[in-house]
Amino acid sequence: MRTLFSENILSPTPTPAPEQNKKNPFELSFHSSNPSVQNSSTTSSHSSPKENDWLTSYYREQQRFANEVHIQSNHSYATSDAATRHQHVRRKGNPKVLFMGMRRSGKSSIQKVLFEKFSPAETLYLDSSNKIESATMESFMKFESSEIPPNIPYLSPDFDREAVFGSAGALIWVLDMQDEYFQSIDQLIKTASILMPAYPRLNLEVFIHKTDGLSEEYKYDTFRDVRQRVQDELSDAGFSDRPVAFYQTNIFDHSVYEAMSKVVQKLLPQLPAMEALLNKLCSSCRIQKAYLFDTVSKIYLATDASPTFLKDYEVCSDYVDVIVDIKQIYGWQNRDQSLEDVAGENTEKSSGDAVGESLITYDKSGNTYVYAREINDYLSLICVMGQGSTADKRVLIDYNVSVLHDALQQMFKL
Repeated sequence: MRTLFSENILSPTPTPAPEQNKKNPFELSFHSSNPSVQNSSTTSSHSSPKENDWLTSYYREQQRFANEVHIQSNHSYATSDAATRHQHVRRKGNPKVLFMGMRRSGKSSIQKVLFEKFSPAETLYLDSSNKIESATMESFMKFESSEIPPNIPYLSPDFDREAVFGSAGALIWVLDMQDEYFQSIDQLIKTASILMPAYPRLNLEVFIHKTDGLSEEYKYDTFRDVRQRVQDELSDAGFSDRPVAFYQTNIFDHSVYEAMSKVVQKLLPQLPAMEALLNKLCSSCRIQKAYLFDTVSKIYLATDASPTFLKDYEVCSDYVDVIVDIKQIYGWQNRDQSLEDVAGENTEKSSGDAVGESLITYDKSGNTYVYAREINDYLSLICVMGQGSTADKRVLIDYNVSVLHDALQQMFKL
């Protein structure tokens, strides 16, 4: 019987023996009625006891070493996982957010305005929710949201939390700034203490809502007080390492759209790639600010690394509304498709090839203007063009935007 080991594996000076009498140290001794097996076992029984003891100890040492390495690797993995799992985790699949808070805090209004395209005035007389209400917005991807009313016993041990919170990526706690908010903060801490250990990938966001009609000083003081109280309470509860984002929101301006944009961005796995593309585009064409908008909801999915100003976002958001309204009335086609229609060619083109463009002047000098490029029916690139990116450089701008357009289509497989 041959082995893969050399003859000197057991001892440095082996005793020469005839070829037929060489011993295999890895062969076990056992009794059998078969004569051939009996001879083999008899031959193996002449092995040295020291050699057998050495093999046994060597095998046990290898097993002990392997167990120690396995335990250390598991410990290091658990340590690194505990340190990183509380960071923002971008989930694959459809983004899903949950709205929670006290009664009459504005949860239903935010969900109706963002996901069901209600006007703010239509939400003033909504009844309080008594059951879980869900909304879905079909766009370049499917956005899902659910409102959890406070009468739902989600803190009860008998409540099936996995069915509600298992697939959620973000929990948005809506806090009414114009009402007494201490009870809302207490309920927020209780909810976070139950959900954070069970769902470490759930992002916690706080919307300090109904900021309309309040002075800037009062809004700033209240926002700072709420943020400090929540952070202190979470730290006392042992969740100081969990990041919590705070936003001032109001359905009568663009603040709720901007806050929701930042919430959704944390749930998109394509965000780093989109930001890198926009940064490269801005540096190549000297663009002042670039947004990638979801045309349906006016939520921007990504922007470049330059500072974001609310004024620029408001202009771009309103521009998206204008483009959508004009497109619904008149429609638009790209120049290639228009030429084919004039020439009488009936070549069918895919919806991804029908790209629309639009320009509008931003100031009186004409040096600053807004450039819009349709990626597809649901995505739009809106750019604020500054100094050095005048309209006479449209060839360079159009070429770079076309490269970005192709990259985004491959990214989302539109």
